[in-house]
Amino acid sequence: MTRVIEFRQFYKRHGDFALSNLNFHVEAGYITGLIGPNGSGKTTIIRSIMNAIRPDRGEVLVFGQSYRTHERDIKRKIGFVYDEDFFYNHLSIREMKLIVASFYPTWNEDAFRRYLDEFGLPERKKIRDLSKGMRTKFALAAALAHDPELLVMDEPTSGLDPVFRQELLSVLSDYIRDGTKSVLFSTHICADLERIADYIVYIGRGELRFSGTKEELFDRYAIVKGPVELLRDELPFVGLRQTRHGFEGLLDRERIGTEALDPALLMERPTLDDIVVFTREGT
Repeated sequence: MTRVIEFRQFYKRHGDFALSNLNFHVEAGYITGLIGPNGSGKTTIIRSIMNAIRPDRGEVLVFGQSYRTHERDIKRKIGFVYDEDFFYNHLSIREMKLIVASFYPTWNEDAFRRYLDEFGLPERKKIRDLSKGMRTKFALAAALAHDPELLVMDEPTSGLDPVFRQELLSVLSDYIRDGTKSVLFSTHICADLERIADYIVYIGRGELRFSGTKEELFDRYAIVKGPVELLRDELPFVGLRQTRHGFEGLLDRERIGTEALDPALLMERPTLDDIVVFTREGT
């Protein structure tokens, strides 16, 4: 498979925090979710992909190319949607669009207007008068209008209502439908990724915890529940919660066979939230 993004021995330090020797890649033609607790390094990874942050050691390749020699070519093929607002608030949607469009030779005005209509965005409205959801819709319309090969999104659904979150996921599904486009979607709302992501990259405390398909991640772990009298020290829990009445924990399937579990225990498929919460509690 083609690698649209590749981190090679990536190391970056900020004060007491460091992203340590990251090695992973993002497959072309799919939606990849970037997950991890707040402060785990997700935004640093996103900014490194956009060349806003450069590593102390190692490198980031995008489309198989390095920013050292192909920055303009790389950035013209990326659409990005940040959680932060980078638009000029005193301008209207139409005026801001003229600035954005000037950077992209592949800008498609018909596509942009189609997204304005689909998202219900009035082009005469000032950026400062848009709600958070409308600003995100405008950012997405501007990102998609130049037909990028890669869409990079940093917390795009944060603070948005469920209706628009579902609408956004539908747009992303349509975007990758022909198999030539890719999405990297960073979010702490794991439920969104459970519905749409093909691959997951999980970062915890500056280290790579997992990189692979979503199903591979779910197959690796199990939620185990039961009464406290069945709790055994030899069970390889990644994270555990215990009360007087029972326990619930995340079990690493790679370290124990299911046949070794007491049949009285309840085993369930974890959610992405379960995996993030329990692995964080267990560290």
